[in-house]
Amino acid sequence: MLFCSGLLLMMILTSAPRTVPRTAPHTDNFCTFEPLSLADAKEERMLLDSIAWPETPLLQAPFLFDQTSDPAHSIFTILPGRGGVDRHVGDQLEVMVQIYDFQGNPKKSGGDVLLARLHNRALEAGVAGRVVDHLNGSYSAVFPLLWEGSAHVEVTLVHSSEAVTVLHRLNREHPERVLFKSLFRSGSSSETTSCNVCLRQTNQPQCNYSDLRTGEPWFCYKPKKLSCDDRINHMRDGFNVRLKDKEEKLFQSKVNLKVFIHSSGPANVMVLPPMKGQPEVDQGKGKSGLSGYYYQGVWRSLGGTKCLKGKVVHMYGDSTVRQWFEYLDASLPDAKEINQNSPKQTGPYMIWDNAKNILVTYRVHGPPLSFIYVPTSELRYIANEIDGLVGGTNTVVVFSVWAHFSPFPIELYIRRLQSIRRAVIRLLNRAPDTLVVIRTANLRGLTPSESLNYSDWYTLQLDKVLRAVFKGFNVRLVDAWEMTLAHHLPHNIHPGRPIVKNMIDILLSYICTK
Repeated sequence: MLFCSGLLLMMILTSAPRTVPRTAPHTDNFCTFEPLSLADAKEERMLLDSIAWPETPLLQAPFLFDQTSDPAHSIFTILPGRGGVDRHVGDQLEVMVQIYDFQGNPKKSGGDVLLARLHNRALEAGVAGRVVDHLNGSYSAVFPLLWEGSAHVEVTLVHSSEAVTVLHRLNREHPERVLFKSLFRSGSSSETTSCNVCLRQTNQPQCNYSDLRTGEPWFCYKPKKLSCDDRINHMRDGFNVRLKDKEEKLFQSKVNLKVFIHSSGPANVMVLPPMKGQPEVDQGKGKSGLSGYYYQGVWRSLGGTKCLKGKVVHMYGDSTVRQWFEYLDASLPDAKEINQNSPKQTGPYMIWDNAKNILVTYRVHGPPLSFIYVPTSELRYIANEIDGLVGGTNTVVVFSVWAHFSPFPIELYIRRLQSIRRAVIRLLNRAPDTLVVIRTANLRGLTPSESLNYSDWYTLQLDKVLRAVFKGFNVRLVDAWEMTLAHHLPHNIHPGRPIVKNMIDILLSYICTK
């Protein structure tokens, strides 16, 4: 739970008394966090250390834009192979990237955000590269060679290190820049007030809607005439991003926001068949640390929906997992929709195939939630929903929670995942045969304004935390990050249908194996 500084909170009446959060001094970082248990605090520290980004430049006001990272001046070079000129399936390809500024001078520090991909469009093949920051303006991108034929290298500058400085400051100093509001109504009277994870100090009392079981924080300013109990909905109310002088120059499409870096020489290599006696290629994580790759448009999949027969599949989370529900809905022609006139974006949704005894449900996760409109009755937290399941061998739980957390301090996300993990542990203790599948975060298309709130850099931090929190637990991952990076389709918050099909095939392969 978060503390909101400087005022007494008006509490809503619920089935249990609410505790008034302690006050804290007013600072730019006005949201502080309630102390965790020793074990959770230790884990949080470890998670924060694991995602620590290389030091980025301090931006003086005004800063010198010409000295920031410029993808047009930057270059990458394919390094010679270790075994000679020829490259074979099973070898490793290494690329060196050098970042230059707009004056053509090499950068001397790291912290830029780079993506790397190796692909062959004709073969519909692609694999993500692993990027290493050498902290001196140079980077390595390493790829496993997994198919015969041409392999083309693609390196993208997502953000300059200077842009990362701005993004980090925005989450630290302005976590309320995504605006929310709620409508309160009683009879013919109605009022609307601002809401958020934490609200700045004013003379106006606050209503505390933090969840009693999980502690998930949410607050609204109290209406002047109505009660906190009169709240009827949750709504997004726009954005209020506060940039300093000239910082908008760091987020320009086709200039320094998701722009390709050119090669100083050839950008592709020819890959020959494996050499005789060479060990079989490791197509899993192996030494590369990758989840897989595309070949002929397929990502290590098992097709068909027959494995769903007799299953109950519960999906929870943001619209990226709702997209899975919609795909299954279209793939089960005999299934009937039972949506109870639910809002289009948020659900809840249900489809039922009587002949095959298949039930699939979807419910959106609780705030923060950047949807236009959600009735308060449908604001549910994933941990509480999982606690309400019986579980068992025919039960599949799928969740994805990341897309709405980008503009907030990472500690909020860590605590949300810890809460969900505790519920998953309880579920697997009472029903060990339950299958739990997590859809990871994915890359998205970015406009300059979107990048200030939902940057891929933010998403990368969330994705690292998600994997670390559930590492070693009996859950399965569908690696949406690599599946969007390795594919030729443009990045999109809602990936294209070919990518979703491959994701669903992986989900079905987990169910079939089970």
